This record gives sequence, C-alpha cells and structure tokens, in this order.
Amino acid sequence: MDANPTIAMHAAAPMPAIAMHGAPLLPDDFVALPYVNPNAPKGGAIIEGVLGTFDSLNPFIVLGLPLQPIRGYVVESLLARNYDEPFSLYGLLARTVETDDARNYVTFSLNPAARFSDGAQVTAEDVKFSWQLLRDHGRPNYRTYYAKVAKVEIPDPLTVRFDFADNGDNGSDRELPLILGLMPVLPKHAVDAANFEKTSLAKPIGSGPYVVDKVDVGKSVSFKRNPNYWGNNLPINRGKWNFDTVRFDFYRDGNSYFEAFKAGLYDVRSETDPTRWKTGYDFPAARNGRVITEAIPNGLPKFASDYVFNTRRPVFADIRVRQAIALLFNFQWINRNFFFNFYKRSTSFFDDSELSAYHRAADARERALLAPYPDAVRPDVLDGTWSPPITDGSDRDRDTLRRALDLLKIAGYELNGTKLRNRATGQLLAFEIMVTTRDDERLALAFANQVARAGITAQVRLVDAVQYQQRLDTFDFDMIEYRWEQSLSPGNEQAVYWGSAAADQDGSRNYMGVRSKAVDAMIAAMLRARERPDFVAAVRALDRILISGSYVVPLFYLPDQWIARWDYIARPPRNALSGYLPETWWRVPTQAVQ
Repeated sequence: MDANPTIAMHAAAPMPAIAMHGAPLLPDDFVALPYVNPNAPKGGAIIEGVLGTFDSLNPFIVLGLPLQPIRGYVVESLLARNYDEPFSLYGLLARTVETDDARNYVTFSLNPAARFSDGAQVTAEDVKFSWQLLRDHGRPNYRTYYAKVAKVEIPDPLTVRFDFADNGDNGSDRELPLILGLMPVLPKHAVDAANFEKTSLAKPIGSGPYVVDKVDVGKSVSFKRNPNYWGNNLPINRGKWNFDTVRFDFYRDGNSYFEAFKAGLYDVRSETDPTRWKTGYDFPAARNGRVITEAIPNGLPKFASDYVFNTRRPVFADIRVRQAIALLFNFQWINRNFFFNFYKRSTSFFDDSELSAYHRAADARERALLAPYPDAVRPDVLDGTWSPPITDGSDRDRDTLRRALDLLKIAGYELNGTKLRNRATGQLLAFEIMVTTRDDERLALAFANQVARAGITAQVRLVDAVQYQQRLDTFDFDMIEYRWEQSLSPGNEQAVYWGSAAADQDGSRNYMGVRSKAVDAMIAAMLRARERPDFVAAVRALDRILISGSYVVPLFYLPDQWIARWDYIARPPRNALSGYLPETWWRVPTQAVQ
C-alpha cells in the first residue's frame, strides 16, 4: 500500500516529498533513512583517493576538470534523494513541494532555517537566480532541463513557483518537478554571474554540511564541517555527513594510486580492476584484517562499459561496418585472459534490471510505442532473441571473423593483402581508439589486435585527462570507452545521452552522435508516463532502438561493487538499493585520527 495515498493522486497540496511514479516510500514522519546509522558518531577525518586531476571548483559548467564532490558536500538542492527508491525526493532546502495532477507547475516552500555558510538566509530569489544562471550558462543538461520552465513567480520571500512550457497530453514532462527539486541552489549575493562560465578555484559558498578548506590545485582538496550547518537535524541528514574533515587526494597514475592505499595514505577505495581485486589485495594489512574488502550488490542497472562509435565520423557512418567491428570483440577470450572471468557481458543500456530489453520480447505497450517507427528495431531485438556473439574462447575464432568479413564486403570493403580497403576509393578502414589510462590502453591494444585479423587498422592513442575531457566535450575522437551510469528512473538526462538536439551540443554525452526521431519519441514517452508499467515499456523500447542501431561495441560490467577500506572506517550494516554511500560512513572513535 502507498505510504501517502494523497501524494499518489498528485493532489495540488504542499507535501514533504514527491515520487516520480506512485507515492514516496517513507512516511511523512520518518526519522532517518533506512540505510544509515542514525546514531553514528561524529568526528575524525576520512581521506578519499581519486584517479585523475582537477583545475576548477565549479562543477556546473562545461569548461575545466571540476571537483565533483562540491555537489552534496558544499552545495545543496531543494530536495534530496532516498537511495532506496527508484526516484523519490524528500525535503532539504525546501520544506514542502506542491504540484498538480498534470505536473504543469511546481511550488517549493523553503525551510526558514536554511542558511548559506556565510550566514545569509536561503531565499526564493536565490532559487530563481540559480535556475536562470544554470539555464543560461550551465552545463548542457541544465540548459536543456531548465529551458522547459516558462515562468517563475515568487509570491513571498520563501516560496518559488515554476510553471512549465509545452505541457499537456502530447508534451508534458512529468519529471520536471523532481528535476527542479534537484537543482543546485547558489547564493545570488556571492556568485559572479558575468564570469560564471570560466573555470575558477574560488572557494564556493553553499548551504551544505561542509565548506572548502584547503586547495592544492590538481592534487588535493579538503572540506571541513560547517559547525553552524543549518540542516544537521533534518531526517534526510540524520546519520550522514559524520566526518569533521573530508579530503580528496588526486593521483595521476593507477599504480601509484593503489600503492598509496596500501600504504594507508587514503582510507577507502572503489576497485574496478579484476586483476587487482584477484591478486592485489594480498598485502599484510589485508591479510591481518586491517584492510577490509567487500563485494556489495546493488539493484541499479549495472554500469557497463562500451566502445563507442562516433558516427559523426565517415568511417563509422555505415551500420554494417559498426556491426562487423562489434562482432570482432572476443569477450570470452578477454574475460578469461585479462579479468579472471569476473565480468559479465554487456547486452543492454540498462543491464541487469527490469528496464533492460535483453532476452525479453516486446509487449503490447512497447509495440504500440514503436509502431510509428517500423524500421527502428531489428526483428531479433524486438522478439528478445538477439545476443552478442559468443566465441569459442580462443583468439582464433573463425566463425565471427567470417561473419564480420561478410558484412564488410556488403559495405564495400575487401582485403588487399592484409589490409581492408574500400573498393571504390582504396581507402584503408582505419580508426583511432582514444584512452586516458594504462589499463584502458591495454584493453584497447588487445581489441586492436582482434580487429586486425579482419584487416582493420586501429591505432590506440593515450592522452592526459585534460586533453581527453576537452576532446570528449567537442566530440573530437573516433572511438572511446565509456559507460553511461543509469538509475532505475532514467529521465531527462536520456535526452543528453541520446537525444537528437544533443548530438551537436558540445559538452553533451551523446558521444555516439545519435540522431533518431524514434529515440526522441521514446524519451518523450518515458517522461510522459504516469504509471510504472508505461514507464518501463518506454525505457525498454528506447533500449531496443539503441541496441538495434549498433552504436557501441558492448563490453562488460561487474555484477557487484568492490570496495576496500581501512578498518577504522565503519559503515552501516545495510546498504541502499543503489549500493554503498560514503556520506553514511563514520570513523571508529577509538582509533587515532591520522
């Protein structure tokens, strides 16, 4: 039964929470989130390691390599997630949220206690300012989302109402009240709007539990707890933000990054390398229990990696070329020889979840959505029989090579000696794989050897993190390895990932260059859906179109989250649906702070 049936009916009355579909899980009087320790001790420090670098403290713009933890730690939003639900939000800066059945508008009533770290009250003017600033100067996702607001009204200093454009039965976007609820709220009095789009190392002022303390550019950033944080006693915060100081140390090289953890230079590590997970944690502190390793399951779509074809490039314009190259990735050989068979093969853009279309036949809802686009989905994807190729596990599988060469021949290529050339132009079939770490380079070189069996030339280019991000933002690459992190409630961000309008928008994540009316229609249907079954149908239909377009070489995913932590860092016994959350951890008081 719904916890709040009045919310389920979307009554136009102020409520303390809102759900994307149905009603929020938690009752109005909840005292703490189910996956925290509400009595977690406060104090001490945690040091987290990060592979990479940064040159900006502004994560809201396209330029630069920003420090992402600014969100949450320093800058808050109107509402906050419960990570045990697909998509429900509860009061943070906003005390209540109000919308109508059609979700044509949303009104937020601010908590009068909310304060920025400089002591200034958070007001409706700050909210309006933040919306306008991010709409005009923020990252593409903000510009896309917030441009859907037609009007903003401030009936009183602590109330703000957003009315949405292009609503109604054919154009409503039911996610917008929640999208606005997650908008970062910046202080109007302390932001230089004229220079907002420039990278900056100025310490931002926010309303969150921490303030920026020390910055060593490119190397580390320290946060310290704001002793006057206004939101300490909110139910959404109870049991969270337990450390007095949080420091993020950055490492450029994967090996030095791991060795630093072994030496105790940082406290917690997320591991993604199967080889290291299998063989690397046999060091004294791990053997004697001072370092704890855990495999944590989660209920989200798995974060699968893919090799992404940039279809803006002529070499990848022909789908048959993309299909042939995808056939040549020998997952079985790679998984056994590189990864101890820890990985599972990626088969969907929503792997291992109810949103995946893989091995599910399209139901009546999906078929109705896809009917206007009869050529958008392959028959074997529509009926749920499609699978990625399974090789014999050797590095000389002849069947997939033959199938790939047959496709390439139809696409106009033929072998000339050991090289594949276009019959009409004589041009080599060649492309570049851009990577930014040695581990990625190793995998890319193995894939380059696999495609070379078909006469295809794949060059692997290793670039630094700054150049890599710049080239991603401007789509200046042939192929990259990438993963789109998905939730159980995908929404407006899907337009940034695959929408036609994002294909030519620098800074978007439509790295494939997808331009498809069918994709755009499924995203719109997903955003219109009122009930979960209609929503799931739209997402699965989107998944089928993307699979059918052969925009990626499906790689693999880890079924669990792997973490290692020193034993003086404790966590709640229960994890959220989304997995582990460092903001719920604490330092064991009996241990000395290092």
